[in-house]
Formats: sequence, structure tokens, C-alpha cells
Amino acid sequence: MTTILDELRLTELATSITGVSAIGAAAILAQTGDPNRFPTAHALVKHAGLAPREKLSGNFVGRTKLTGQGRPGLRLAAWRAVWSAQRANPVYAVRFTHLTTRAQNKFTVTQARAVIAAAVLRHLHAVITTGQPWNPVIAAHGTTHPTVTPLAA
Repeated sequence: MTTILDELRLTELATSITGVSAIGAAAILAQTGDPNRFPTAHALVKHAGLAPREKLSGNFVGRTKLTGQGRPGLRLAAWRAVWSAQRANPVYAVRFTHLTTRAQNKFTVTQARAVIAAAVLRHLHAVITTGQPWNPVIAAHGTTHPTVTPLAA
């Protein structure tokens, strides 16, 4: 899988996301195919089944949760990429900590990891479709944090 990633000249772009390995990126891309076929990063996240959806029926409004629809193999590949990315990537670490420790609407560890998995997919889509390496400042939506520094040009 990594050989194909090298042949497509995507290894450097995919691994510019701190914590995402060539094997993890190759596993994700093996499940998605060409990310350019998805018009938006959200479409890719939805394809994986990581986009939450509200349960509605008539006047009943249920909880918002993952539906389980989408490609299980892609969800698994993204889930596996989270384990290293969450520890090595300061943007993901800060986001995870925020989601699991905030006062209101605190997420469980599993919910927060699903959010990070969706972020990995969105960021992978962005770097491959734009051809630009991952930028932690853009990924953090411009927020500043001592561990998040811009990449050197």
C-alpha cells in the first residue's frame, strides 16, 4: 500500500499531518480511492459514517449520534490513525482534551476519538486535493496555543 502511495507522490503530503503514518494514510486511501472524487471533506467523512445525524421521526427528536452507515473499513482505518495522531499531534491533543474536559456537553473518550478521526479524514482530504502540506495553524482554525506553531516556509 505504501508503495502505491509513493508512486502517486502522496506520501510526503499525507505524512505532513503530524502523527499520521504512511501506512495509516495508505489504509485510508485504499478504502476511499481518489479523494478528489468527493466534492467536500464533509462528504468523505459522511462516506466513512463518521458524520453524526439526528434521529427524527414525526414530532420525535432523538439523540444525535453516529448512524453506523458508511464504509466500516474506512471507519476502522481512520479510527486506527487516531491512536498515533492524537498523541503526536498537538492540535488533535488540544482538541481531544477540550472535548473531554469542557464544562458543558462533555464528550466521552470514544466520542472525542470519533471527532478526531473525522478531523484526520478532513485534513487528509484537504492536503491531497489542494497539494499543500498540513498546516497546524489552519487546522486549529487560527487559534493559538503554546504547542501549536506554524510550519516554517
